[in-house]
Amino acid sequence: MPESITTVAAVQMVSTPVPEENIATARRLVAQAAEGGAQIVLLPEYWPVMGMHESDKVGLAEQLDAGPIQSAMAEFACEHGIWLVGGTLPLAASAAGKVLNTTLVYDPSGKRLARYDKMHLFSFAKGSESYDEARTIVPGDQVRTFEAPFGKVGLSVCYDLRFPELYRAMGTCALMMVPAAFTYTTGKAHWELLLRARAVENQCYVLAAAQGGQHPNGRRTWGHSMLIDPWGEVLAVLADGEGVVSGSVETSHLHRVRESLPALRHRKL
Repeated sequence: MPESITTVAAVQMVSTPVPEENIATARRLVAQAAEGGAQIVLLPEYWPVMGMHESDKVGLAEQLDAGPIQSAMAEFACEHGIWLVGGTLPLAASAAGKVLNTTLVYDPSGKRLARYDKMHLFSFAKGSESYDEARTIVPGDQVRTFEAPFGKVGLSVCYDLRFPELYRAMGTCALMMVPAAFTYTTGKAHWELLLRARAVENQCYVLAAAQGGQHPNGRRTWGHSMLIDPWGEVLAVLADGEGVVSGSVETSHLHRVRESLPALRHRKL
């Protein structure tokens, strides 16, 4: 792995049911991240739409490489010369009434170079809160990574965070990405704990971009987008509201952590 220092950024949003509004917000925040020197920018889960009803995203599903959401992401990457990891968008699925919840990655020329379909679908019920993504989403079935200039980057989404075996299956990564829309309840309890655990056990940086606030549909998301280093230290965090979190991925720091505590070499399984 060559020695390098790369600025990365996570965009935090409070997305609405109107895609055009969300695209405008993302455009502004991605520009802010790029102006701050970010070379890789991560958008949150469901950034293009947080509908009034969970089925709203089905009507907005795009075919791969076609549609205004994907066009906007390619444009963001090309305009600013950045790597853009596009949170998630609804892609058309073969199952009627359902979509894929998909992360697409664009290189600095605006070319799509990676895709990950969220594998683990969130389900939660407590009091008046109830969620079941399987009602409208088809799960993915493949682990995905891509090569950035500083090393391998692993792709995951939100509820995936609770399944450490997924991150192990990615192999040795320099950075792992987690776009999310954690609920306020589950986020307050587990979000930072899980993110720091994934960073420590995989001895890599973790960048998490979240939805963070009260949405028009009544849902409240936890926010706390953050960058965590391989030692588990939180380098930057934004509690709630829209904004940008940024920091550096330093390959020399990765080397130091892995040499001083060679846990990855000690793995038996």
